[in-house]
Amino acid sequence: MTKTVKDYIRTIEGFPHEGILFRDVTTLFADPRGFRMAIDQLLSPYAGMQIDKVTGLEARGFILGGAVAHQLSTGFVPIRKKGKLPGRTVAQAYTLEYGEAVMEVHDDAFLPGEKVLLVDDLLATGGTAEAGIKLIERLGAQVIGCAFVVDLTDLGGRKKLEALGMEVHALCAFEGH
Repeated sequence: MTKTVKDYIRTIEGFPHEGILFRDVTTLFADPRGFRMAIDQLLSPYAGMQIDKVTGLEARGFILGGAVAHQLSTGFVPIRKKGKLPGRTVAQAYTLEYGEAVMEVHDDAFLPGEKVLLVDDLLATGGTAEAGIKLIERLGAQVIGCAFVVDLTDLGGRKKLEALGMEVHALCAFEGH
């Protein structure tokens, strides 16, 4: 039987707290076949499209986004948690399940009109991805797609991003959270 990306993802019950089913992609990253399959499938829908840069959301999005950017021969831009970037930044606050957080990107990371592919490991509520999209758009670039390994369907992230006019691509889906 041929394995799918989903088969490489481990589920850990009760992490980070009781009642959560944590979808652990580190087991996918650790397996050479699984990792290559994920990268190939993440970029597959964008073959032949103009993509100027790939951006990854902290932290696992850096691993995936860097590999996708390499395959596409484009630049890679990290979108980081507040206070992690050394240059001048633009910031975007977003809501978490409990509280608020802030993402930042260097203010010269994207040029007006550039086409950007946003990559991350997991789509849950969509708050982090929405913050990333807003940062990219504030700098004048255009998000041509949002690619994720996992969509946690019950948490509504896909609907949130699609309501923003985003094309969402996920390799697999899990119910629950």
